[in-house]
Amino acid sequence: MRRFIFLTVSMLFAIVLPAQDTSQQVVAGRLNAIAQRSKPYVILISADGFRYDFATKYNAVNLQRLAKQGVQAEYMQPSFPSLTFPNHYSIVTGLYPAHHGLVDNSFYDRQRQVLYSMSDRKMVQDAYWYGGEPLWVLAEKQQLLSASYYWVGSEAREEGIAPSYFYYYSDKVLIEQRLAVVKQWLQLPEEKRPHLICFYFPQVDHAAHLFGPESPETAEAVRWVDEAVGNMTRLTDSLGLPVNYVFVSDHGMVKVNNEKAMGLPAALDTNRYIVSRGDAILQLYAKDGHGIRKQFRKLRRTQDGYTTYLKKQLPAHWHYGVKDDRYQRIGDIVLIPTYPKIFGAFSKKITPGKHGYDPLMPEMRASFLAWGPGVANAGLVPAFENIHVYPFVAGLLGLSYDPATIDGKGTVLSKYLRLNSQP
Repeated sequence: MRRFIFLTVSMLFAIVLPAQDTSQQVVAGRLNAIAQRSKPYVILISADGFRYDFATKYNAVNLQRLAKQGVQAEYMQPSFPSLTFPNHYSIVTGLYPAHHGLVDNSFYDRQRQVLYSMSDRKMVQDAYWYGGEPLWVLAEKQQLLSASYYWVGSEAREEGIAPSYFYYYSDKVLIEQRLAVVKQWLQLPEEKRPHLICFYFPQVDHAAHLFGPESPETAEAVRWVDEAVGNMTRLTDSLGLPVNYVFVSDHGMVKVNNEKAMGLPAALDTNRYIVSRGDAILQLYAKDGHGIRKQFRKLRRTQDGYTTYLKKQLPAHWHYGVKDDRYQRIGDIVLIPTYPKIFGAFSKKITPGKHGYDPLMPEMRASFLAWGPGVANAGLVPAFENIHVYPFVAGLLGLSYDPATIDGKGTVLSKYLRLNSQP
C-alpha cells in the first residue's frame, strides 16, 4: 500500500486525544446466539470528510468499481451541525444530534456545568454524553456480537454495553495492522465472530482541513483510503463469508477565507456567557439566564459576517430548536458564520478546509455506498439524510428495533435490501 504522509492527530481540528492503550479491548463471556450465527456480516466504514464527489473527483477506482455492484447515493445529507462527532453518532443511532445529545464537537452541559470537548479522553469514554441506542448496543442486546476499530461512542458503555471487541482511538496503528485485525475477527469461531464491524478512517478529513478540499494532498488521501478499502474487500472475499459493506462519511468539506477569520463579536458580553469552542458554529450559554434577548438584539444589530439566532428561531430543517433540545445542550444564542467566513477565536492557526455549515450546502454533502450479498444492485439512487443508515444496517443484519425510538425511517432504504439473502 502506498505510504501517505500525514500530520497526525496532534494537529488542530483532528480528533485530538492523549496517548492511549492500543491493545484490543475484549468483553469476556459473550457469544453469538445459535440463531444469530448464520446471519450475514456488515462492515460499516466511515471516511471522515469524504465529500460526496471525492470518489469521482479524485478517481477512487476501488470505490467506483464497488459502487457499481450495489448502491450509491447521489449524496448523503449530514445532520446539523455538519461536524464529526454529532454526525458519526447520528449514523449509528438514527437520531438527529439534538435528539442523541452530541449537539456539537464542543458544547455546554447545564446539568454538569461543564463544557464537553471531543479532545477530552474521560468525556469521550463517559456514557453520560451519549443518548440513543447505537447499532452495536442493538446487536449485542440481541446476542449478535459487534466490533469497532474507532467510532464515536464505541469507547463508552451506552446502557452499560460496549462492543464485544473494540479499540481506544489512536493514530499510532498502521493500516496493515488494522486490516489484519478485521481478518482475525472474521476468522474467529462462529460463536465468537462479530457480525457488525465499525471501522474509521481520518485521513481525508486531516488532509482537507490542512490543505483544502481541492489540494493534491486531499486527492492523495482519497486514493489512500480507496486503496485500503480495496485491500479490505480482497481480504474478506478470501474468507468466503457473506460480508456486506456500507461506506459512509460524516460530512463534506469546503475552502474558507482563513486569511480573515472572525474573532468573538465585540458586542458579546463574555462575562455573562459561556462560549463553545468552534469555528463554523458558536453556542452562547447565558450564565444566569437573564438578559438573553437584550444580548441577542445587540448581536443582531452589529452582526457582520455571521447570523445570530435565538434557540427558538433556528431553521426548522436543522431539527435543532427548543423542541428538539432533549438534553438542554444547545446554546441560548447561536452564531453561524456566513460562508466563506469562519470564526477563529479559539485557534492559533486557521486552516483552509472547514465544515460545520448548513447541511443543505452542497459542499457539506457526505458519501454513501453499499455493496454485498444483502444489497440490491440499484446503481445511483436519490439523496437521503444520514439518520436513515441505522435501519438499513439493522435490516442487513436482521436486527429488530423500535421505529418510534429513532428519527430514521426504514422505508427510505429498505428497497435496496435483498431480503431473500437473509437467513
